[in-house]
Amino acid sequence: MPRVRRCRATGCHAMCEIPHWYCVKHIDQEADYLATRERWARGHDTNYQRKYNQHTRNRNATKSKQYQFYRSRQWQSLRREVMDRDMHMDHYAKLAGRIVQGNTVDHIVPAEIAPELMDDPSNLVTCSPATHRAKTKWEQEYYGTGQGNQPTGAPWIRDIYKLPIKF
Repeated sequence: MPRVRRCRATGCHAMCEIPHWYCVKHIDQEADYLATRERWARGHDTNYQRKYNQHTRNRNATKSKQYQFYRSRQWQSLRREVMDRDMHMDHYAKLAGRIVQGNTVDHIVPAEIAPELMDDPSNLVTCSPATHRAKTKWEQEYYGTGQGNQPTGAPWIRDIYKLPIKF
C-alpha cells in the first residue's frame, strides 16, 4: 500500500501519494509549490543556521553552556523523569482547574536567573507550549530574562502555587 498525505490545496481533503504534495485535481499547483520550497531552502542554508547559533544560541559563554546542557543526556533523562513524575500533565493549567497534556519541561525559576537550579528536579515542572509561552512572557517582565533585558533582581518564586500569573 503506498504512503499518502493530504493535498495541500486550500479546502481540498483528497489524498495524494508521496512524494507528491497535490492530488490529481490540483497537480498543476505542485511546480509552483516546489519552486517556493527550493527558494526558501536556498535562503535558509547552513549560513543562516550558523548565524542563528552564533548570535542567538551562543551569544555569550553562559548561553552557550545552557544550550549544551539542553543537548546533553543528563537533560534528556532529567526531562523524562520529570514528565513521568508529573504524568505528562500541565501543572500550570492544573492551577487554573483545567486538565491539559504537557510535553514541555519548564524551570520554575529560570536557568538564566538561577543556573545552580538548572538540573534540580524540584525546580522543574511539566507544561504545555501555550502555558510555557505565557510563563516565559511573565518571566521576562518579572525577572528580566531574555535577550536584551536586564535582570531585575526580583526574589525567586519557587512554588508554582505562589506565581502571580493566571494561566
